[in-house]
Amino acid sequence: MSGFVEKPEPLQVPGLVHLHTGKVRELYQNEAGDLVMVASDRMSAYDWVLPTEIPDKGRILTQLSLWWFDQLVDLVPNHVLSTELPEGAPDDWRGRTLVCKSLKMVPVECVARGYLTGSGLVEYNASRTVCGLALPEGLVDGSELPGPIFTPATKAEVGEHDENVSYEEVARQIGAETAAQLRQATLAVYARARDIARERGIILADTKFEFGFEGEQLVIADEVLTPDSSRFWPADQWQPGRTQPSYDKQFVRNWLTSAESGWDRTSEQPPPELPEQVVEATRAKYVEAYERLTGVRWS
Repeated sequence: MSGFVEKPEPLQVPGLVHLHTGKVRELYQNEAGDLVMVASDRMSAYDWVLPTEIPDKGRILTQLSLWWFDQLVDLVPNHVLSTELPEGAPDDWRGRTLVCKSLKMVPVECVARGYLTGSGLVEYNASRTVCGLALPEGLVDGSELPGPIFTPATKAEVGEHDENVSYEEVARQIGAETAAQLRQATLAVYARARDIARERGIILADTKFEFGFEGEQLVIADEVLTPDSSRFWPADQWQPGRTQPSYDKQFVRNWLTSAESGWDRTSEQPPPELPEQVVEATRAKYVEAYERLTGVRWS
């Protein structure tokens, strides 16, 4: 089993129609037909949405995405129309809400990898490939790849795993021209973000994007280059051959798989509440990632 430990009831706001509850975001539509995305403070791990929230997480994700959209605007347009709070929305939505274009979304998670880790490492160890792309011998956990690679995945429902697929399979599903557009945009955005992060002492190991179309125009959507959608590693601690320290939910995963939590992730039991020290340490990592990348103090 997996999914929500306790699925939240979406807030009803006059003038907005609730469309979807995701792992982190609530999605609404306004009367003009635009999408209203609200980033909650929910935390997910091991395909579960946990019962404990991380304070400010939704605002950090939203503000960091907005900062990145500004850095990328010459490469690919984004879906943001406004950051103004919809009329009648609660004040808690402030700073975590985006009014966005309604796009024809492409059902592919567009993953770029510059370093070997995660599911890519598992496949590499078995076959010396990632998503069918052949890689050289001798790579280990954390190795930098000869060059960034596009390793798409199918988008899963809440509680399900995204599944890595080959580029050829993506081209078969959505057409060769669209697949080529996705690959080009994904690798261009990754390269720009990798270089910006590197200047700030951070390695962007891998990241995933979502794209949609506004007419014939490819548009980047959802969140971009946050600790929820990317692996950020402190460059001064990078050491291939081990698990790298990272700016994400590392503290949460470590605690959930520790004896202290008492939780067996192979069982059907939902994970327990997070202790206060894990919540505080995780929030601090999200804040640190925001501050190091943007150069702006979080307040």
